[in-house]
Amino acid sequence: MWKNSNRPLCAASFSIALTLATMTASAQAQDTKYLIGVIEQQLSNPFFARLQQAAVDEAKKNGLGTITAASSAAGDSDTQIAAVENMINRGVKGIVIDPANPFALRNVIKKARDAGIVVITTNTSLEPATTANASYETDNLAAGELVGKWAKARLGATGAKVALLDYDLSDKTSKARHDGFLKGFGLSEHSPEIVGTALTQANVETGQSSMENLLAAHSDINVVYTINEPTAQGAYLSIKRARKDIVLTSIDGSCSGVHSVADGAIGATVMQFPDRMGKMAVEAIITAVNGGAKPHGVNNSGTVLITDHPVKGLASKDSAWGLKNCWGE
Repeated sequence: MWKNSNRPLCAASFSIALTLATMTASAQAQDTKYLIGVIEQQLSNPFFARLQQAAVDEAKKNGLGTITAASSAAGDSDTQIAAVENMINRGVKGIVIDPANPFALRNVIKKARDAGIVVITTNTSLEPATTANASYETDNLAAGELVGKWAKARLGATGAKVALLDYDLSDKTSKARHDGFLKGFGLSEHSPEIVGTALTQANVETGQSSMENLLAAHSDINVVYTINEPTAQGAYLSIKRARKDIVLTSIDGSCSGVHSVADGAIGATVMQFPDRMGKMAVEAIITAVNGGAKPHGVNNSGTVLITDHPVKGLASKDSAWGLKNCWGE
């Protein structure tokens, strides 16, 4: 997933969030071996909600108590910083955190590690990644490369006219997916096959408007890369209205996105696995706390190409499999 610019969190909601987190921890700490903290981004996003729940479930399965907290908006690192401080004071043995900002959390994470707490990031790593013990996340470069290779093979011998519907390329997830698609398709930033680009807000509305504008300027577009499935779903509305036959690709693996593959709107998407991230992070903390090896490095939580149009030499699963393994609605 990707992050937007920081937005301030009002003091009232911040206080309530921490109070609820503390109350939750008090209830769950009884008869448990020890506590771990789980800090997510905004839980209105089904990806983040699934990741947090997987971590909590894994902790509970192993007899651990949890303190949970979540930022209220994209980029809200203030809530996360305060949550880490709270967890240090509560004596947690480990923290699982999905950073709202890769830079803003460095000092408080160092403080946690200096206190002997094992800190694991999920979904995205800090800058530098070694600020935390380890990270479990999607290899977004590999995800982009998968859909790039698929689109190239799907197009066949037809000359490529490619459009790229990106999100802010200063965001490392967005940039990795973008770069991966180009690599998989065999393009560079300045390849003549790229006839149009647009920066979207990674939603249906801007996907639709951007695609409409690109088709008006370049009616011969036959391949479209999109940063995520809402963008692809918006792009498809404009493609359908223009009655074009276009190879449309995306990344995420939400149930909504996989339905779009099944319906023929999206040609292929790459599924990522938030539940694996949460589970693997908690498992790593338990191993370290129990005296085993401490986790380290950036660890890939896996990707699967989802398409109902498989191509030779590229492993994939169909939409029926995708609908059994997707996340969200």
